[in-house]
Amino acid sequence: MNTQRLTSDELRQRVLSNTDSNGRLRDEAFDLDARTVAILSKRHQISKNFGFTSMLSFSTTVLVSWEAFAVTFQGGLINGGPSTLVYGLIFSFFGSLATAASLAEMASISPTSGGQYHWVALLAPSRYAILFSWFAGWITAFMRIAVTASVAFLAATMIQGLIILNYSETYVPQQWHGTLMYWAVTVVIVLINIFGIRIFPYLETLALILHVIFFFCILVPLVHLAPRSSSDFVFRSFANNGGWTSDGVSWCIGLLTSTYAFSGVDGASHMAEEVDNAAIVVPRTMIWSIIVSGVLCFGMSIAILFCIGDVNAALETPTGFPIIEIFFNATKSYAATNAMVSALIISIFFSALGLLASASRLIWAFARDDGLPFPRYFAYVDSRFGIPVRAILWSALIIMILGLINLGSTTAFNAMVSLALLGQYTTYVLPTIFILVRRIRPGKNIPWGPWELGKWGIPINIFTIAFSFLTIAFNVLPPYFPVNATNMNYAGVVFGAALIICAVLWFFMGKNHYAGPIKEVMENGNIRSALLNREVEPLHKDDVKHDSP
Repeated sequence: MNTQRLTSDELRQRVLSNTDSNGRLRDEAFDLDARTVAILSKRHQISKNFGFTSMLSFSTTVLVSWEAFAVTFQGGLINGGPSTLVYGLIFSFFGSLATAASLAEMASISPTSGGQYHWVALLAPSRYAILFSWFAGWITAFMRIAVTASVAFLAATMIQGLIILNYSETYVPQQWHGTLMYWAVTVVIVLINIFGIRIFPYLETLALILHVIFFFCILVPLVHLAPRSSSDFVFRSFANNGGWTSDGVSWCIGLLTSTYAFSGVDGASHMAEEVDNAAIVVPRTMIWSIIVSGVLCFGMSIAILFCIGDVNAALETPTGFPIIEIFFNATKSYAATNAMVSALIISIFFSALGLLASASRLIWAFARDDGLPFPRYFAYVDSRFGIPVRAILWSALIIMILGLINLGSTTAFNAMVSLALLGQYTTYVLPTIFILVRRIRPGKNIPWGPWELGKWGIPINIFTIAFSFLTIAFNVLPPYFPVNATNMNYAGVVFGAALIICAVLWFFMGKNHYAGPIKEVMENGNIRSALLNREVEPLHKDDVKHDSP
């Protein structure tokens, strides 16, 4: 094959020149080109507010890696112990980096807010592209909302944990208290997402600065004041306190704690239509955000393990968060503990802020492609703010409804957190499989973007797929054995129900109305009439590298 660089306009003309009088392709070898042009022609609808710095800030703070690890590490401590929290974290970092690289390459090919369901529609076999795109769209939409809900709930319950610490003799915690705080957090991030959109990039840059500053503000006093664990405990100890007969299974379940710290790497891709030079900027920010997050997260992991003190006291803290007990044990000060925990809450709040923006852009994109009921209503872009306000409000409403689950059972809400991770890696593995197949099968040409993996593409894609399936498999297992109604992990059940709902919606709505983001190509094949009336935005001066057939 001969490789040549084509701009978006040149690729568009290439497609048009290979269509006959009825608008259909003369040669099926150009099918993927036609899909690419159809997707790229969807831009120009939202105001562009982001450059590289603000987008890197957005991507890094959405991951909120070391903060998420600090407040959820107890799962790994129970299953696998320090071994999982050190070596499992390293493994999760490389798995997440490979995943980010695979997704970044696809984001360079198609930098649109649809993300995974666009990439599936682009890369899947034409016979099944619409069906797989439908499922990917619904799962990704639900997953992004579930991730946002879990992070907002984390911020709310940490506030409740501080109240328990400071007013332990007078305050009686109730589940509905946490729900009210969760709703308050949601309302605040909605207001900022709408009325603060003009300063949103500056807020994200501020969030990145605080993300780094808070790391050292917590690390230094923790290391200086806390009792010191032995190096044998940190680097050589293993724990299987979940009741599993297999240490390997226990270690892999604990691995999910580290994986959660890097979850949400696709968040930047859903903001692509608000980024200048998105085909270059978005992939780079996805990679660099994982690298920065990995370094900080590993440092925090080592610090926590060396400064954990009494492990049982930390795990049994009435605040519900061992990190609060660790901070108090180290400083012996309510004021210092409040300040350190508040730093975590602020970072997590900024993450929820970005996650809502990302989720709403995905909802908007899916509605624009007729994937949701009342598509015209939810695909509306408010002329005053230049953003999809209705999609933001709809996302926030679902997030607030999910908070009702906590009134009945915290276990059920925790299943939503597991479901977010399960759905996330399902939507990651689908397009990665399709792009790998096109890489290794002759004649399956790919119109590469300006950011590509080159010769490393096949091994990185394979590692991504293996890591995703490992995460999916152990994410459905409960943390404790034997299993009862209290410790049961309902993520698999809920995910299965979500798939059934997607299938039902497909037969009653999607099958007749949804044609995917590339409906001009997939629905009736009349490519010429569709593309002649559309403008394809140039994403980069050398934005498409094409393997000529």
